[in-house]
Amino acid sequence: MAKPRPFLGLLAGVAAGLVASAAMAAFQHQAAKLLPEDDRDAEPATEKAAGKASEALIGTPLPEPRREQAGMAVPYIAGAVLGGIYGVITEYKPEASAGFGGAYGIATSALLDEAAGLAPGPEDTPLAQHAYGAASHLVYGIVLEGVRWLIAGRR
Repeated sequence: MAKPRPFLGLLAGVAAGLVASAAMAAFQHQAAKLLPEDDRDAEPATEKAAGKASEALIGTPLPEPRREQAGMAVPYIAGAVLGGIYGVITEYKPEASAGFGGAYGIATSALLDEAAGLAPGPEDTPLAQHAYGAASHLVYGIVLEGVRWLIAGRR
């Protein structure tokens, strides 16, 4: 096995995470058109996450006029952080890129949407909405690995 390059992995992962977040947003914009109106969340998960982050960091709720802007930044911040983690992990464990990053993308879906409570539980989520979330994170994972691979190379 080649010597791990954690700094390169981190930089490649952060850059790839930003690109993958943009790809995920583009996918979601198009895929949301296919969802029935009643399957769409009233408050996007990104705005929920921004609200939780505001309360955790500064102890106050996010002001309503800032919720949409903060919600738009969340996927890129989370995508860059998760991408950086992924980039470092793949330097030490190349098998973490299983499914050309798809497995990591699905794992982030389970972590963020299900475990962090950013989305309703599986029993409260319509199948189409659940598939939409999983497919979005699958796109994120695949683009993440593709861009990371272009920057850092195959491990």
